[in-house]
Order: sequence, then C-alpha cells, then structure tokens
Amino acid sequence: PRAGGTPAHIGGTTLFGDNVEDEWFIVYLVREITRQFPGLAARIDDNDGEFLLIEAADFLPKWLNPENSENRVFFYKGELHIIPLSETPERECDLSAPCPTISEALTLLSTRSEEFLAAEPLRAAVYKRIDGYPEKIQASLHRSHCFLPAGIAAVLRRRPSLVAAAVQAFYLRHPGDLRACRRPFRVFPADQRVMTVVTFTRCLYAQLVQQKFVPDRRSGYTLPLSSHPQYKAYELGMKLAHGFEILCSKSSKVSPDSKRNVLSGPLWERFLRSLKEKDYFKGEMEGSAKYSELLHMAEDYFQQSVTTPESSVEVSPGDEILALLQTTPVDVKEFEREAACLPPEDDDSWLDLTPDALDQMLKEARSESLASSNEEEQKYDLEAVAESMKAFVSKVSTHEGAEMPWSSDESHVTFDVDSFTKALDRILGADSEELDSDDLDEEEEFGFSDEDDEDLGAEKQRQDQKVSPDELLGSLKSYMSEMDRELAQTNVGKSFTTQNHGASSVKAAASEAAGPGSGAEDTELAPVDVDMNLVANLLESYSAQAGLAGPTSTILQSMGVYLPENTDHSREGSSTGRAL
Repeated sequence: PRAGGTPAHIGGTTLFGDNVEDEWFIVYLVREITRQFPGLAARIDDNDGEFLLIEAADFLPKWLNPENSENRVFFYKGELHIIPLSETPERECDLSAPCPTISEALTLLSTRSEEFLAAEPLRAAVYKRIDGYPEKIQASLHRSHCFLPAGIAAVLRRRPSLVAAAVQAFYLRHPGDLRACRRPFRVFPADQRVMTVVTFTRCLYAQLVQQKFVPDRRSGYTLPLSSHPQYKAYELGMKLAHGFEILCSKSSKVSPDSKRNVLSGPLWERFLRSLKEKDYFKGEMEGSAKYSELLHMAEDYFQQSVTTPESSVEVSPGDEILALLQTTPVDVKEFEREAACLPPEDDDSWLDLTPDALDQMLKEARSESLASSNEEEQKYDLEAVAESMKAFVSKVSTHEGAEMPWSSDESHVTFDVDSFTKALDRILGADSEELDSDDLDEEEEFGFSDEDDEDLGAEKQRQDQKVSPDELLGSLKSYMSEMDRELAQTNVGKSFTTQNHGASSVKAAASEAAGPGSGAEDTELAPVDVDMNLVANLLESYSAQAGLAGPTSTILQSMGVYLPENTDHSREGSSTGRAL
C-alpha cells in the first residue's frame, strides 16, 4: 500500500545466495515485465546497492556516484533509464544535490522518458549479462539421479522448487541442525528409498556434490563403496534427505514448543537482523540479563504479529513439506517401475575448469577480441599508441587517480602562493625561521665562523648579478649540446633511434673509422625520434611480460589499446616491433 511519498507498488525480496546468475535472471524478468506492461517502471538493487551501475562502471557519467544514485536508475518500457542531476525538479546541478523521491522520478519518466534513456555503452554492458534468456534458463539446470526416500520424491514431483531450500539447509547447516540426524529419521526414514531424477540449478548441484559429508550410523543412511556405479546417486540422495529432515525438524507441526518453531524461520531471522541493525539491543552483550529481556520482548511481539492473517503469508519450507506429505499419495511401486527406465543424467564435466576454459573466461571478462591476431586481419595504429601515452603523461593526477586521455576534464591547476605560505606558518609556527639553541650548537660543532659568513656573502653578491634571459638560454643550450655530443658516442646514445636513422648510422660509422680525434664529432646530431623510441620500448616491455599481467598491458588497456600476441618467436627484443 501507499506509504508516505512512495505510491502503491508491487515489491519483493529474493535471497539468491551464492548463485549470482539467479540475480541476473530476476533482472531479465523485471525488464520483460516493463516491456510487456509499458505503464510500469521498476527499480532493482541488492546488498551492494545499485549493482546495475556496478556492472557498467566503465561507462558511467562522471557525476554519478553511490551517494546520488538512489531513485535514478529504472527499467521503463523494457529499457534502462537514468535520471540526471540537472533534471531533478528544483535542484541545482551539483554532485551534492539530494536524490529525487520516487514520485518525482516517476513523474519525469512518464513525461520525458526518451530524454533519460541510458547511453548505449552503458545499456550494452548491462544487457550483456542477461543476453541469451530465456534460452539460458535450461542451460543453467542440471538433472541427476538420486537415491531418495519415496516421500521426498513425491514432494519434489509436486513442488520441484523445494530442492533449493533442502540444499541450502544441508549446505549451511550448523551443529544444532544435525541433532535431528543423529537418530533414525522421523519424517524420511532410509528404508523406503527409490531411484529418481532430480532437477537442480548448476549452483545447487555444485554445492551439494562438492561438500564432503559422512552420515551418522544411527541415521540409517549408509553409502556403498566409492567404486559402486551408483555411488554418486546414493551420496546425493543421502545429502538431500538430510536437508529435508533438517527443514522438517524446524517445523512447528513437529516440535512441541510452537513458540520456538515460530522463531526458527527465515522471517524471524530477518526480523532479528533488522533489530540488531537498528541497535535495538543498545550494545548489550548477547546472553546478558538485559539482552535476554529485550530478546523475550521481541519474541513475544513477533509471535503475536505472525499469527495475524496479514503476516502469515510466508510459510516455512518445513511446514510446506509436511503439508504436502499429508495430501500427496506415495506410491513406492510406481516409483520403482519408473526407476527401471529413467532418462540419462546430465554430464557434470562443467564442474572441472580447464586452463584453456579459464583463459577464455578471462578474455571474455576483459572484452578482448577472440579473432586471430594475424597482422593482415588486425591493424594497429602505433602512432595512436604514442599519442595516447603522451596524452596520459601530460595529465595531472589527483587523489581520485590519473585521468585517462579521453577524459573531458580540462580544468587548469591553480596554486595560491599566499595561502600555501600561511598554511605553512600555521603548521610550523611564526618563529620557525629563528634558530634555537640546538641549531647554534650544531653551528659550533661544524666550525662555522664569521669568516665563512663573509665568504658566503661575497658569493651571494656574485650570484645576485643579473643575467639576461638570452644569455641564460644560450648557456643552457650549449651545455645541452655538449652533453648530447658526449652521450652520442656512448652505448646510451647509440641505443636511441633518431629521426634520420639511416644517415645517422652512416655518420656514426664514419666517426668511429676516423677516430675520436677527427672532426666527425662536430657534425650536426640527428634529433631523437621520441615516438619511435616510446613505441619500441613499450613493445619490448610488453613482449617481456610473456603473456602475463604487467605495467605495459595495464596502462595500454586502460587507454583502450590492446596489443596482439608476439607471433615472431625466432627473434627477441625489438623483433616485436618489426612483427607488428
């Protein structure tokens, strides 16, 4: 019903557990609902918040952050919409602007939805996760043979979804749950078991088959030797039977203490968790007298609440199982006849992940192209690599990280000298320049004298003589020229590629033949080809990574540049550049 500013609506919560694919299946369902019913708008989030935005984090607008994203992301008419800051009614377009209310967001969507359609790359990133539905539903299921009590087989035939509750009860069991399994089972004894086919999701099947468990001998469940052809069916059936027995042991129809059983379902667990989050227990230690008093008050209130018709919608799985057993006939003979002609179970080789399959998954996660890296098929603009790197280096980094070359943030950096000086004075104190006694002692220790001060004063006067900018620039150029000439004859100088590489090589050879005393060293030096050296060094570093993660691939991939594998295995070093 309507509550405050939130209009009447349909809502729900799903505990998807470890199976994230279930969460994206729900996203698919919500999107299809808004497509079939164009008047509906839907929003969806999880314990991480707006997980749709997390999935498309690489394509989000810069203004969007977790603080201002609430009530901005909707599915409407089958498409993803994002309400921008500037369109929030009577709000200024700034990052600190409050989030719109549900009513405000719905009004905007109903009148101008075409303006709020999310950008194509952002929508593509989200839709990629739900691509393939509804066909993908069948691919996520796994059918396996299980040797089960006939009662469980009959219940699963009526309600196949109860397998999820049973697997979770077994997978997340604690020592207290197993008390009901340390004696002969009361609800599902082991003497009437049949072979049947059970349909799991792949996640549920993996949880059940991968967990090692040895049943108590008193339970009546025994396993054949591991070499037995149907060992897996016996093991899966035993684990499922334990899960169903644990669920039934928590049912109010079995336990004499009805209050305790009301307080053992998922509804009570969520209620208790909510109380703790709201600091209902005021920091009291669990088990203390005050904590127990507050807990009993909460239990009494909860028990009275769940007995009302409005709150009794949620039925515990144990109660549902027992109700089904009372209304479902169990024909053991019929199950035995069906067991003689069961369909084959699905192959579970998908549980084993090969190195090649892992590499394939990593490539898909990085959105890399899986096509051949043949140089005729792929064209790489090495000039673009050099320009991207220079643009990246020219950017100024902040506390939020370095801006990528494609960023539109061109704001200038300002530096207020007066404010900086005042801040230093506040930190260091007004008398920070005065010498204390320790400084005077150090002066005496190192033998400073007045004569030294006079020499320093004369030197300072000579340095204070004004030099014209042209003279200073010419002197600097001469220093740099002399340094270039010295380095040109060393291995460091020869390691760089010059712009006129062929001519410089001939001159270098002539210079070496003439000897160091000749005038060859006076010839004009060819300038270094900065772009060529940059690309060559990047390729050499990338080749040295040998296909592993490294700084070069990380930087280039962040700029949208993906290099192919080095196919020239017969050469080393710069051969990578020649292969490209």
